[in-house]
Amino acid sequence: MAVATQVVTSIDYEQEGKQLGWLEVPQSTNTSGWATLSIPIAVIKNGDGPTALIFGGNHGDEFEGPVTLMNLARALNPDQIQGRVIFVPLLNRPAVEAGTRLSPIDGRNMNRAFPGERNDTITGIIAHYAAHMLIPMSDLVVDIHSGGRSNHFLPLVSMHQLSDDKQMKKMIDTAMAWGAPYVFIYRDIGGEGLLPGYAESLGKVTLGTEIGGASQFGKEMLAIADRGVRNMLKYTGILEGELEPPSSPPQVVVADLREDYIMAPVSGLFEPFYELGEPVEAGQALGQIHSLEDPFREPQSVLAQTSGMLITRRSFPLTKQGDCIAALVRPFRLE
Repeated sequence: MAVATQVVTSIDYEQEGKQLGWLEVPQSTNTSGWATLSIPIAVIKNGDGPTALIFGGNHGDEFEGPVTLMNLARALNPDQIQGRVIFVPLLNRPAVEAGTRLSPIDGRNMNRAFPGERNDTITGIIAHYAAHMLIPMSDLVVDIHSGGRSNHFLPLVSMHQLSDDKQMKKMIDTAMAWGAPYVFIYRDIGGEGLLPGYAESLGKVTLGTEIGGASQFGKEMLAIADRGVRNMLKYTGILEGELEPPSSPPQVVVADLREDYIMAPVSGLFEPFYELGEPVEAGQALGQIHSLEDPFREPQSVLAQTSGMLITRRSFPLTKQGDCIAALVRPFRLE
């Protein structure tokens, strides 16, 4: 049954071969009463097999996903594929063009807009199409993120901890095939409406990533993203060839307590005391925040509430009360 959507496309998802096209999203602007926003999409299909749906540009200040998927869309040919691959490299194109986390059109976070609505702001209309047209036809859903402006991450593939052990094991196994240094089991602390959470709820093998973060865009991180997507497609039998193994096996880690995520108690300039990958004990100061209003006052210490390894920390020193400063992880084992 077709879903009522405002998005129009000339792409035929059942057509064999390679199609490079657009998702046309209606909008009205100050310069044009009738206009469309064009979201690029690539579909490569060859015979029967699984479907992989891979998004980049969910957040507009995370560029590893868009560059990786644009390169792959150009490079891959149907004779290399068994099944179907769908690339959406600029899911939130207005945000990517502005280099911002949120859409400059409606101020919304695409990764808090799922499943969206047919009659919504432009971010919700895009999310509605992805949620009701693209994700249901897919077996594997991947949403590539990379820390944005605010955080440094150790390169990782991420997912929620699910009650369905079979689905969880498939997701961990696929994430391990990616070959990033870490597989991160995380807890939502920033609200609902995530793309990965919606795909997981439909039973899809769903992966997110944090491939580095602010000021880390470069050859190493792009290589982790490209190799990971290719490995994952090979692991699922969609792309021909052997997996390229990582230099060391990925570690599976978890931050399942709210206290694992440390928020700034006050506003100011955050001075970190630890680098990524270092162990931190509960009660130790992760860093301190210097006041801008009272610069010669003793800075506010930021204490760890749990013990673990530092998987991410704030990269932009100017910090507001309530900003996430760091997250700590521990080894994870699926029961």
